[in-house]
Amino acid sequence: MAARRRPSRFAPEFDPDFGDRALTEARHDIVIGRWQGVRDLLRDTGDHWGRRTHRIRLLSHAAAGSSAAESWRAAEPEDPDARVLRAATEVVRVFDRAIAAGRGAPVDRQLLDAAVLGCLEAADARPADPMPWVSLLTVARLYEGGVGRLELRSWWDELRRRDPHNLEGHVQVLRYWSARWHGTHGSMYDFARDAAGAAPPGSPLAVLVQIARVEEYRYVADATRGRAPVRGFDQHWKHELAATEVCRSRERWLGGRAPAPVRPEEVEPLNYLLHAACHAQLAEVAGELFGLLRTRAARVPWIFTGDPADQFTRWRAQCPAGSRDGSGAPGGFAGPGGPGGFEG
Repeated sequence: MAARRRPSRFAPEFDPDFGDRALTEARHDIVIGRWQGVRDLLRDTGDHWGRRTHRIRLLSHAAAGSSAAESWRAAEPEDPDARVLRAATEVVRVFDRAIAAGRGAPVDRQLLDAAVLGCLEAADARPADPMPWVSLLTVARLYEGGVGRLELRSWWDELRRRDPHNLEGHVQVLRYWSARWHGTHGSMYDFARDAAGAAPPGSPLAVLVQIARVEEYRYVADATRGRAPVRGFDQHWKHELAATEVCRSRERWLGGRAPAPVRPEEVEPLNYLLHAACHAQLAEVAGELFGLLRTRAARVPWIFTGDPADQFTRWRAQCPAGSRDGSGAPGGFAGPGGPGGFEG
C-alpha cells in the first residue's frame, strides 16, 4: 500500500513587494548600486497612479539607505522620475532621523524645509504626478504643531486634482489627523468615514475606516503600556459599530470590484480588512478575503496585535473551508474558545 501523503503545511507569504516581481528586481538593483532598473520600471509603470504610488513608496524606502537616487539624478538630471524618487527618498530619510531621535524630539526644521522644497521641485518637473503631493502630505506630520491649515489644504487639493482616490495620500492625511500626530480620534474617524463614503464602488478607500481603527488601537495600546487596561478596550475590534463598518467596507470595495486577481498594491489594504474581519468574528467576510489573498500576507497590521504569521495561519485554519475557497459554505469560526469565537 502506498504511503499516505501528508497535507502540506500552510505558510503565509510575507513578500515585501507583495508579488510585484518587477519591483523586486528594481529594488535588487538599488542594493547593488544600480539605478537603471528603477528608471525602466517607472517608465513602464506610466500613469497608472495607484501602482506608481505603491512602487515609489517601496522604492524610496530601499533607496533611503543607498546613493541610488542621487546617482540617477546626477546621471540624468532632467529626468522627472529621478526627481520624484529623490524627493520621496528624502522624506523617508527625514522620518528615519525622527524615529532614531525618539518620539517627541524636535526635527531639524531645515531638513524638513529642504524635503518640502524637493517635493515641490519634483511636482514642477512632473506636473501630472500625484506622488510629490503624497510625499508632502507625509512629511507634514513631522512639523512641530503640524503645518498651516491653508497649506495642508493646498497640498491636499493638488493631490486630489491629479488622483482623487489615491489611497496612499488618503492614508497620510488620516494619520496627520490622528491623535498620534495633530488631531484626535474623532477627527481621524470623521475623515476616514467621509472619504470612504464618497469613494466610488470598488475603491479601496473603503478600508480607511479599518486603518483608522488600527491607528486608534496603536495609540491606546502605547499610552497604556505597563498600566491597567482601558475599561472596555477588549471590545475595540468587535463591538457593533466596528463589525458593521467591516461589512460596509467589504460591500463598498469588494461589492463593486470587478473579478480579477489581487494586484500587488491591493495586498496590504486587503490585509487591513481581513484583520478587522477576523477580530470582529465575521466568518463569511474573513473567508472571502482569505480566498482572495490565498497565501499573500502583509505584516502590517497584524504586527500590532501579535505575531503576524501565527495570527494569519491560526485564523485561516479556523475559517470555514467553503468560505476560503469561494463556495460560500455556511458556518462560523470554531476555534478552541467554542463555536463562533476565536482563540485569541
